[in-house]
Order: sequence, then C-alpha cells, then structure tokens
Amino acid sequence: MKTSENQLNEIFPKGDLASADYFTGKAWVKMLVPNDPVLNTAVGNVVFEPGARNNWHTHPGGQILIVTHGTGYYQEVGKPIQLLQVGDVVNIPPDLKHWHGASPDSEFTHIAISTNTQTGIVDWLEPVTDEQYNSFK
Repeated sequence: MKTSENQLNEIFPKGDLASADYFTGKAWVKMLVPNDPVLNTAVGNVVFEPGARNNWHTHPGGQILIVTHGTGYYQEVGKPIQLLQVGDVVNIPPDLKHWHGASPDSEFTHIAISTNTQTGIVDWLEPVTDEQYNSFK
C-alpha cells in the first residue's frame, strides 16, 4: 500500500544494513525471530535496493523465501535465474548453492525463514559476479 507516490507503507522496518562482506549493493535485515533453539528456526525480513544481491551461499538446514514486495531474482547453481514477484514462495533444500536479490530496476523484499537451524544457519561463499547477475533472459 502506498501512502504517497514515493513512500511505501511497509509491514516491518528495514532493520540493519547488511554486511558488505556478503552483499553487493545495499540490503537491510530485520530479524523477526532470532534463531530459536526450541523451534530450530530463524526468520528475517530482507529489503534489497535495486540491483542488490547476496553472495552465493548454502543453508545447512534449508530455507524458505516468501516475496512480499517488488521484483527479484533467485538462482540455483547450474540453473538459469528465476524471476520472483510478490506472492512467490521458494523452498530451498539443505546445502543447495544459490543466491537471491533485487532485479536491476526494482526494490525487492522477502521474508527468509531458515529451518533446521540446529545444523547451522548459513555458509557464505563467493560474490555473484556482474556477468552472472546480468545473465537473466
């Protein structure tokens, strides 16, 4: 819902600026449920500026993404980039190398649910190159 032409009425605040060690461009992370040792789950809201993306990475326990705003990209190693839009849900199996982020011309927000966190939350890998990012067809 827009409250003015340029201001989005967001559900959650943007949170903290994500580490440049793991993101290209600016992204913000608001942890909604910090790692919970009883439920073995962590939930965060992630906002990407246009063109921003995270590094290649894996989740030892898997992850679920729920797209809540904008247009984004998701790519699994060895596969083409998938376009993500509001309402899309991505189920990411444990240890699958992937990345996600905003398309070049849209801010992008998703809720990230890390599951089975007793096995680990995330293993960060190399940055996504501009060539890889720009390969969307």
